[in-house]
Amino acid sequence: MTARRKLLGQALKGRLTKVAMSEPEPNAAVLAELKALRDRVPQLTGTLVASSDGLLVAHDLPEHLEPSTMAAMAASQLALSHRLATTAHGGGFHEVVVRGTGGHVVVYAAGWTSLTVLASAEVNVGRLHLESRPVARAIADHLAVSDEDQPTNTH
Repeated sequence: MTARRKLLGQALKGRLTKVAMSEPEPNAAVLAELKALRDRVPQLTGTLVASSDGLLVAHDLPEHLEPSTMAAMAASQLALSHRLATTAHGGGFHEVVVRGTGGHVVVYAAGWTSLTVLASAEVNVGRLHLESRPVARAIADHLAVSDEDQPTNTH
C-alpha cells in the first residue's frame, strides 16, 4: 500500500457508512396486474417489470431467481430487440420470445418499461400473448399515470 493510500485510509476511517439498499416499493396497481396475469395463465412461473435501464419496478418471481439480475437481463434483451427491429424494419419493438428447453421467456414493451413473462414449456404461446399483451399496455398506462402524479421541478 502506498503512503498516500494509507494516509487517505486513515483520514476516511470512520467516515464511511454502509447503507442497506432495499428494493423500491412496487406500484400496487402494477403488482396487481402481475398477480392477476399469473392467476389467468397457470403455466406462468414468474413475471417482472423493469425499466429500460434495468431497474426493478415490480416482480412476482420464484424465490430462486434474483429480481435485480432478471431486471438487468430484461433491459438488455429489450435494448437489443429494439435495435434489431429498428435496424431490420425501421419500426418499433413490441415483443420477443425466447424458447428454451425448460420454458419460455417473453419480453413485452410496456412504455418506458418492459414486462417479462416466464412460462413453462407446456404453455400455449398464443394464449400467453392473448393474456400478456393487454397487461403490458395496462402497466404502461399505470406507470404513465404514476409519473404524472410525481411533482416536477420547474426551476
